[in-house]
Amino acid sequence: MSNPSPAVSPDQYVASLARRRMAAGALFRDEAGRVLLVEPTYKPNWEIPGGAVEKEESPPAACHREVVEEIGLDRPVGRVLAVDWVPSRPERPEGLILIYDGGVLEADAIAAIRLKVDELASYAFVEAERVGELVSDLLARRIAACLDAVAAGTTLSLENGFPIG
Repeated sequence: MSNPSPAVSPDQYVASLARRRMAAGALFRDEAGRVLLVEPTYKPNWEIPGGAVEKEESPPAACHREVVEEIGLDRPVGRVLAVDWVPSRPERPEGLILIYDGGVLEADAIAAIRLKVDELASYAFVEAERVGELVSDLLARRIAACLDAVAAGTTLSLENGFPIG
């Protein structure tokens, strides 16, 4: 019989845990039900407002900060629509993405949108069936799932944009 492994200290255990990137975004719609997409200046695909969660920042705080920075709207963060685990890729580690309900923007809120010009070229409200023409396949799946979550009044768990469970 072999000797059991020596006990691992709490510090060693914590140091051995996986590190994941985390991001948070907001799903906004207009009164016609179209999805707000923003056009980044630094990559080909459109996105929803949001971005990386910084060190010691909560996901809802990151979502709020990113929305204010990117589109100039200072609004409360709504409920979580989806939590999406995405596997690693050669260019980035695995991640956890949280999408919050940004709600329905009325005309006055839309008129108040101010883009972060060094980061975003434009924005558009896009019909759900056309979202996939502008965003990555992963984000198209995630947005479709979030729209389902809005309709059902629920929160979805996703893996790489696909609902699980």
